[in-house]
Amino acid sequence: MNSPITNELFEKYFSEVYGGRWPKLRDALAQKEKQVLRENLFIDKTDHLGLEDCDFLMHCFWKPEGFSLQKNDDGHYNYYVLDPASVIVARALEAKPDEKILDMCAAPGGKSLVIAEHMLSGELISNEMSDSRRERLLRVFHEYIPRDQRLFVSVKGLDGNQYGLRMPGEFDRVLADVPCSGERHLLENPKEFAMWTKKRTQHLAVRQYSLLSSAWLAVKEGGRIVYSTCSISPEENDEVVAKLVKKRKVKILRPDWLEVFDFLEKTEHGYQILPDRTGFGPMYFSVIEKS
Repeated sequence: MNSPITNELFEKYFSEVYGGRWPKLRDALAQKEKQVLRENLFIDKTDHLGLEDCDFLMHCFWKPEGFSLQKNDDGHYNYYVLDPASVIVARALEAKPDEKILDMCAAPGGKSLVIAEHMLSGELISNEMSDSRRERLLRVFHEYIPRDQRLFVSVKGLDGNQYGLRMPGEFDRVLADVPCSGERHLLENPKEFAMWTKKRTQHLAVRQYSLLSSAWLAVKEGGRIVYSTCSISPEENDEVVAKLVKKRKVKILRPDWLEVFDFLEKTEHGYQILPDRTGFGPMYFSVIEKS
């Protein structure tokens, strides 16, 4: 439901960004987002009886209203609930077996699970600085991946900025799904929404660029970074990537397989998934190669 509290600065800012599209987009942000059930590929096959396929994502099914997760006899969940856009972002990393990969801001863990599915070996560091969020991340791995299959996964609690300093050039791929304004969640929190100003976005953009720069330092030459946010603000999205393009040696990639998603909206340096077109998201991501 729409927040009963208004914020004229918020409305003016995004009206200027999205023009005549803003009223429809704002309404979509205030609606409950569509989610998928991601099949747990680490356990025996699950009976998907009664579930509707998500036709653009393998191993995903639309989450029915009132659906309750169930554990199998070994204590592992059959599905993980997440936004379809998150699956696409995790897949954009194109993780491969025997690589060393960093998920820099990994909680709550859905993207790390998708990355792990594509690795099965190598080394995956799922990092989360927040103690409470890191505990949740650990629970996700224990509840979804059997012990003998998660030996290549480790959970760390560093500030993401430390990886570029401590482990320069060590990773084949880095997912930098950075903290952001999260306007969908902001609208659900009347107190936070009432306090929103443009400075919130600007301050976050500084932190986001720092984390993206750390990812660039941490990844090998020729390695891949996926930078992503759940913000709809260009200052937290393309403009952050634009700073990296200007200051570092990078190449913006446009993977061919992403062309099948007709709801993806191309931006100057990446892609945007917006809920007025899809019912899920929002999500921004950019696929970057260190050159």
